[in-house]
Amino acid sequence: MNTNYQKHFPVMLPEVLQHLVPVDGGVYVDATFGNGGYSEAILQKANCKIIALDRDPSVLPRVQEMKSLYGDRFEFRAGQFGDFADLISENLDGAVFDIGVSSMQLDQAERGFSFSKDAPLDMRMSQSGTTAADLVNTMKEEDLANLIYKYGEERKSRVIARRIVEVRKASPITTTKELAEIIYTVIHKTPNTIDPATRTFQALRIAVNNELGELENGLAGAAQRLKSGGRLVVVDFHSLEDRIVKTFFKENAGKVAHSSRYLPDLTSTDSTLFSECSKAIMPSQNEIDLNNRSRSAKLRYAVKR
Repeated sequence: MNTNYQKHFPVMLPEVLQHLVPVDGGVYVDATFGNGGYSEAILQKANCKIIALDRDPSVLPRVQEMKSLYGDRFEFRAGQFGDFADLISENLDGAVFDIGVSSMQLDQAERGFSFSKDAPLDMRMSQSGTTAADLVNTMKEEDLANLIYKYGEERKSRVIARRIVEVRKASPITTTKELAEIIYTVIHKTPNTIDPATRTFQALRIAVNNELGELENGLAGAAQRLKSGGRLVVVDFHSLEDRIVKTFFKENAGKVAHSSRYLPDLTSTDSTLFSECSKAIMPSQNEIDLNNRSRSAKLRYAVKR
């Protein structure tokens, strides 16, 4: 593998493979290609085909590398996974989603995803459309406060929004450092705690990329394209995403995998989309020690009836 990619770890890879169960001759979708960690591992696990999706044009060099390694077994389609049902017409044996910003995007300072690197306040995964700076500098104070509260679950959203509006009156807020410093005047940094800018940056990123709407559409599209017995595996990283995945699986499932051995399984009905779905599966302590990004990850899977 190209050394440029070696530091990027696909989160919960053993668990993804365990619950996706790749088989020879199968067709799978990696709905969030990114660095291609899942795609490559699935192709190595079985003599199958992967169709990879991503809306970020910066993945294209990695796409070319994968094509040279795996030929016709690997296909890439540019687009966002919210358009899953439009991008994919094949009947699938499985699909995997790794939700949220990728390590590659965080590491590219100029993309503006991270407050730890000073850069233009951008955050667009597709590198087109409305930026985070556009939202910060044009939204009404109340709307901005509501956005930060809804998508960042930030309790001090109103104070942060008020401070942003005060600062932008003098000059537009254009960089990640500027925004982070504004947040630090409201919530002071303390050692060994989550950075105070985390929740506001998360909220802006989710809004810029319509991440929650994309997730809902993507899950529905993937479920629609799965064969009977096909498997849908989702790795997510925060409560807003996980609530959507959990609710989607629960509303469309029969019995729940890993349920209590003292209670009978609920039986499926003809109207159920999934024959089973899992509870949240957490990363191993060993993985958390090796890859800090995995600490907040949860994996859920479902099987098409």
